[in-house]
Amino acid sequence: VQLQASGGGLVQAGGSLRLSCTASGRTFDRNVMGWFRQAPGKEREFVATITWYGTLTWYADSVKGRFTISRDNAKNTIYLQINRLRPEDTAVYYCAAKEGPDYSDYGVGSTYDYWGQGTLVTVSS
Repeated sequence: VQLQASGGGLVQAGGSLRLSCTASGRTFDRNVMGWFRQAPGKEREFVATITWYGTLTWYADSVKGRFTISRDNAKNTIYLQINRLRPEDTAVYYCAAKEGPDYSDYGVGSTYDYWGQGTLVTVSS
């Protein structure tokens, strides 16, 4: 099982990016999936989570209104649309998947079973 994240890059403050995370090796259409990030010198933090049908989503307070998580189960892919980027959004962004549809503790990284390799987002001021 692999999660491949992509879409990161260098962008000016106020700009946008769209991150993608594609799963291979099995389907994840019934799994809760999410995004986390880790800024330099900081702990990994929760960003957003989406349930398997995409009917429920949660966001960290720091990204609400700017980030949108979505998924395309036919493509085994989740997305993170990032708008109005700020320098403090600079981080390595990781996608993750839970083993099943249980979305309790969605913000706790240790409850996720699979992780991608991360994609770097750098926001210049």
